[in-house]
Amino acid sequence: MPTSLTLYTANRNYSSWSLRPWLLMRALDMPFKERQLRFSPGFHDEISRISPAGRVPVLVAGELVIWDTLAIVEYLAERFPLHGVWPAQPGDRARARSVCAEMHSGFSALRQAMPMNIEARLPGLGWSVRVQDDIDRIVALWTSLRSAHAARGPFLFGTFSAADAFFAPVVSRFETHQVATPPVCDDYRRAVLALPAMQEWIAGALAEHCFVAEDEPYRRSRD
Repeated sequence: MPTSLTLYTANRNYSSWSLRPWLLMRALDMPFKERQLRFSPGFHDEISRISPAGRVPVLVAGELVIWDTLAIVEYLAERFPLHGVWPAQPGDRARARSVCAEMHSGFSALRQAMPMNIEARLPGLGWSVRVQDDIDRIVALWTSLRSAHAARGPFLFGTFSAADAFFAPVVSRFETHQVATPPVCDDYRRAVLALPAMQEWIAGALAEHCFVAEDEPYRRSRD
C-alpha cells in the first residue's frame, strides 16, 4: 500500500509557507493528514522533533521527512504524476518551475513589510519603494503568464498548478494590504480566492482569532 502522508503546518492566519503545499494538495485532491502546530514559545521545540530545519511546512511519508516547499512539490509531482502539479507542456513546466523558484527565494521586501495576515485589513501599511519594485515584478509576471494562457483557464498556466499555490500567499497579502493591480491581475486574484480549498484555508484562519502579540516573533521568523 502507498505510504500515507502527513503535512505539518502552522497558524493558517500567518503561515504563508504552510499554505503553499496544503493548497496544492487540497486543490488537486491528494490524500493526506494535517497536523497543525500553533506559533508559540514551544513551537520550535515541537517542530524540531520532526524537521531538522525546525520550520514548517514538513511533509512526512513513512520514515521520509521533506522539509522544503520546493522539495515537497517535486515529491508530490513524482508520487501523483496524473494530478497536474506541473503544466503538461515541457516549456510550460520549465517556466512554472522558474516562477516557483523566484517566489521561493525572492521578493524579500514584500515578505518582510507585508506579511500574510488573513484576518486583517491594513491598506498601504508596509509600502516602500523596494516593496513596490517587488509588486511591479509580480504584476509583470502575472500579466505575462495570464496573457499567454488565458484561453486555457483563469490561472497562471491556465489550469491550477504549483505556480498558483506558490503565489496564493501573495494574493492574500495583496488583499490584506489592499494593493492595487491591473484588471488582468485582479481577475487572477479573484480566481485564486474563489478556489474551494483557498476558501477553506481562509475560513480556518478567521476561526483562529490568533492576532496576539505572542505570535509575532514566531510568525516573522518564517515569513
